[in-house]
Amino acid sequence: MNSALRDPALSRRWLALLIGLVLLWPLLVLSEFKPWTLLDERGLRATGRYLAQFIHMRSDAEFLQMLAQDTWRTVAIATAGLTLALVLAVPLSLLATARLSASTLEGRPGPARWLRRAVRALLVALRSIPELIWALVFVRVVGLGATAGVLAIAIAYGGMLGKVYAEILESADAAPTHALLSAGATRWQALCFGALPSCLPELLSYTVYRWECAVRSSVVLGFVGAGGLGQQLDNASKMFAGNEVSAILLVFILLVMASDAFSRWLRGRLA
Repeated sequence: MNSALRDPALSRRWLALLIGLVLLWPLLVLSEFKPWTLLDERGLRATGRYLAQFIHMRSDAEFLQMLAQDTWRTVAIATAGLTLALVLAVPLSLLATARLSASTLEGRPGPARWLRRAVRALLVALRSIPELIWALVFVRVVGLGATAGVLAIAIAYGGMLGKVYAEILESADAAPTHALLSAGATRWQALCFGALPSCLPELLSYTVYRWECAVRSSVVLGFVGAGGLGQQLDNASKMFAGNEVSAILLVFILLVMASDAFSRWLRGRLA
């Protein structure tokens, strides 16, 4: 090969690929990744029989009415959960934002610094535990139903929203906020008239995105008894009712597509 056309980094790329394979192999062994089990003859026959039921989706009036009710319940769980998450996230994000503190501006953080660290640690704890785990906890506390799903989304998403809100406020232009605080404005005034004018579109855009994620999460939470489409999907799967599973999956896909289209439209209006 012409030396002028030879890739000078070729040897390093091959070395990186070899190192990656060496590191990946133990992980595949520990995870017991065995894709060839999908080609087992008995498994293929059972899968074929189950998937054959998907072609004839259940579409009687009683079942469709139940799907409509659970679809609406899924959206309600996501919306109520996100609303409670905002109630939790907004005050915590304000407490966690150093830029809105007059003591930080004056170079004397004092006790406020430890309060911010404690709030940030709380936000880490809230978002570290997946909403599925929170749902399992609340199902034991409040029983089966939508309440467990709403509370699970509220706590998990409260931690996520609070963390991102604080980061957005910290990355905003500091000049308006500092000017207001120097003039004696309160933290709330500095937020409303200093930070929000430049941060509001980004804050609203992220909130809408999280609502879209909450719709998907509310379906998954149904598998642990938190209500909505997920609970019906879990029941149909346990009964091996492929015709019901395919109908629920189709409704789920349409629901996610609708929420995605709505969030895109809303973010476009906010831009």
